[in-house]
Amino acid sequence: MSASRRRGATDELGPDEPDPRRDGSGADDGPDGPGVPGGPDGSDLLAALLDGMDAALCAFDADGVVTHWNREAERILGWSSAEAVGRHGFAGWAVRSADAEEVERRLMSAMHATGRQVHEFALLTKDGGRVLVRTQSAAVRGPDGRPAGLYCAFSEVHAQIDLERSIALSEALFEDASWGVVLIDADLRPAVVNAHAAQALGTGRTAALGRPLGELLSQGVEELESALTHVLAEGAPPAPAEIWVGVRAPEGERRRCWRSGFVRLASPLAEEPVPLGVAWLFADVTESRRTEQEASLLRFRTNQLHRAARAAAECDNPLEAATVHLDFALAGFADHALVDRVRHPAGAARTPAPDDTDAPPAELVRAAATPTAGPGPSLLTGQAGLPVRYAEGHPALQCVQRTGSVRATVGTAPADQARLWAQARQWPADTVHALCAVLRSRGRTLGVVTFLRTTGRAPFERADSAHAEDIAARIATTLDLAELLERPDGS
Repeated sequence: MSASRRRGATDELGPDEPDPRRDGSGADDGPDGPGVPGGPDGSDLLAALLDGMDAALCAFDADGVVTHWNREAERILGWSSAEAVGRHGFAGWAVRSADAEEVERRLMSAMHATGRQVHEFALLTKDGGRVLVRTQSAAVRGPDGRPAGLYCAFSEVHAQIDLERSIALSEALFEDASWGVVLIDADLRPAVVNAHAAQALGTGRTAALGRPLGELLSQGVEELESALTHVLAEGAPPAPAEIWVGVRAPEGERRRCWRSGFVRLASPLAEEPVPLGVAWLFADVTESRRTEQEASLLRFRTNQLHRAARAAAECDNPLEAATVHLDFALAGFADHALVDRVRHPAGAARTPAPDDTDAPPAELVRAAATPTAGPGPSLLTGQAGLPVRYAEGHPALQCVQRTGSVRATVGTAPADQARLWAQARQWPADTVHALCAVLRSRGRTLGVVTFLRTTGRAPFERADSAHAEDIAARIATTLDLAELLERPDGS
């Protein structure tokens, strides 16, 4: 029968009509079935696939005769494909005679079972050694759907256990870890985020994926991206790094300190290491770092108070001793300081009764000040005895009235408004934060000390108020002594 007749009437072509299946653009029906002209046939492709597998593989026909044996199986057991193919089962060569029947029964049972069967066997190597392997076996069906044999893929148990441990470790890190784990891709964007990290970032596990780090963090992004870039290029750093970040949150920015470790990820399938990204592991150490910072700051301030007391004890003039306390207090605490003494109007009691509402308000006279033009020792300025013209509601006047500390700040106002705010209060033009502490000794208010901070420094906090009150107590003692020396009767 002609070729055109076999194709049927509807497939007949004229003598001048090209066959689209033979024009080089379609498949060519070779002796082994459809294929590409010049390409490998089915048996060559199958052999290449089997030899390129990472797992050892062998196959048996319905009678239990070995039909396939790849290179990984040869590497593990030492038997070549020529030595293995054609043997009946593993008995007498790849397994001990005492175990052969049991091994064959368990292997051949896969032909009549559904799905894959997993077993562990001790196989023999060509040199007489024993290797514990884990096998996965499944039936191979023929055209009629009946079992025509089976295949058995196996690997050394320790290698399989290492793989399972790696998978279990990855799953545990992303499900149960008590620290944050984030996989960063080569574009420095999160690819996988565990539950702890998502909570720390203030997002859901999927909401953070693919987003730039700048959308998740308001501060510390540059430091973090620099560290990730370094790890991609150079590898993991020798020690963890502590990075302060600002986490964007609906209620506002949250300042956190994360102790971070970085590991470069490379593909195990490439001949040369190909960076897949960076594994970023971090733990929140904010509270411990703040505690350490507070302890360090407290030690420094205590040492300054001790040094100031020893230096003031050597001063002949009590007012000079007050300026010594002031100078030592400024280190790391403020940029400027002012001391204003209380001067009661003529005829007024020096210690008015608490319920005396008719007592005239006290006046403040500048006693000492830090130079406003630059750093240097404090200056005594109270010789003239002229009062400081503070407007009503000035923080220093509030401090005297309340006999307690008062804090003031310009906030986030523009520079020109901040300058007007400072000038209206008769402070240096660069002042943005102020703290006033009352000077009291022997139950009397002697004045007020004002500490000023300039642009670029943080506002005064409650802990700063406590430190200022310690300084004020020492200054008040020296001012009280100065008054006693000024009044021979000691009143």
